[in-house]
Amino acid sequence: MIPQRTTPKLITSLQSDEVFVFGSNLQGFHAGGAAKLAMQWGAVWGKGVGIQGQTYAIPTMQGDVDSIQPYVNEFISFAKQHPNKRFLVTEIGCGIAGFSVEEIAPLFIKAVEVENIYLPQRFWNILE
Repeated sequence: MIPQRTTPKLITSLQSDEVFVFGSNLQGFHAGGAAKLAMQWGAVWGKGVGIQGQTYAIPTMQGDVDSIQPYVNEFISFAKQHPNKRFLVTEIGCGIAGFSVEEIAPLFIKAVEVENIYLPQRFWNILE
């Protein structure tokens, strides 16, 4: 059984040690979905990758699923380097970008053993 650290379905506030992880585009145009929500916690217009305030952007709109994997790996590495933070991953790529949960969840297989990464329940359902 995989230890489930589950992201809340609806995130309306963050604790000081929490980071909202959202899908973005490389241009950092945070106009819709979780990216728009991320603006309230420090996402920077024009910055489409990495840590920004209490948010972390993972680009999902630049190509196929394989093009997302390096950014997910970079995120997992970042989370490991910041064990004092809790990273709340949203269903990145499963909204405006148009990918399915079945396509995106496997990208996070290396996050399963990282104790400060929380994943959406639908990702856990696939990873089990």
